[in-house]
Amino acid sequence: MKIDVITIFPEMFKSPFSQSIIKRAIEENYVELIIHDLRDYSLDKHNKVDDYPYGGGAGMVMKPEPFFRCIEDIGFDDNTEIIFMTPTGQQFNQQVCHEFTQKNHMILLCGHYEGVDQRVIDRFVTKELSIGDYVLTGGELPAMVVVDAVARVIPGVLRKEESYLKDSFQDGLLEHPHYTRPMEYCGMKVPDVLLSGNHGEIRKWRENKSVEITQKKRPDLVRTKKDL
Repeated sequence: MKIDVITIFPEMFKSPFSQSIIKRAIEENYVELIIHDLRDYSLDKHNKVDDYPYGGGAGMVMKPEPFFRCIEDIGFDDNTEIIFMTPTGQQFNQQVCHEFTQKNHMILLCGHYEGVDQRVIDRFVTKELSIGDYVLTGGELPAMVVVDAVARVIPGVLRKEESYLKDSFQDGLLEHPHYTRPMEYCGMKVPDVLLSGNHGEIRKWRENKSVEITQKKRPDLVRTKKDL
């Protein structure tokens, strides 16, 4: 999958994607990640990409011209998802994450200030996304979240597909607890069933724990699943 990110802070993306699983996904060509500096597409001598809003009000708005030039320079087709990260967008979740893996190209737009000129959204954007009901200083961190979440479920990125098939939200439930050595620590013991070697009972225990934890921590997920 090709992923292009448009930002005015390209340096922010260097460290997160030069580590761990995403680094390997890029090195092994599962993901082609290209970070574009929006200021490179400004014709202003100071590389300015924002201006005062029509109608007045506090803050600045990101201008349409640099976005238009950058997106058209990148190129896109009917199988390209062009995503604007915004608090007013659809909530990003695991289902949306999997939908994106059906695409061969994603372009993520990182806004700043009071937002982006609406004409950018009207002309190019296919999906507006939010990672939560809060406001950040820009779209860079949300874009990183989307890239990480999508990249890890691209077939082949994780060594074992079951690594993500059992993730929280994958089947509408939160994940069960995990234990490793030692069997007892600070007076706390690993549940006997996990030491039994009975895979059927272990699977049943894990399923029951997933339901129990979901009902306790996220009852809304249980209601949603029943409504389906």
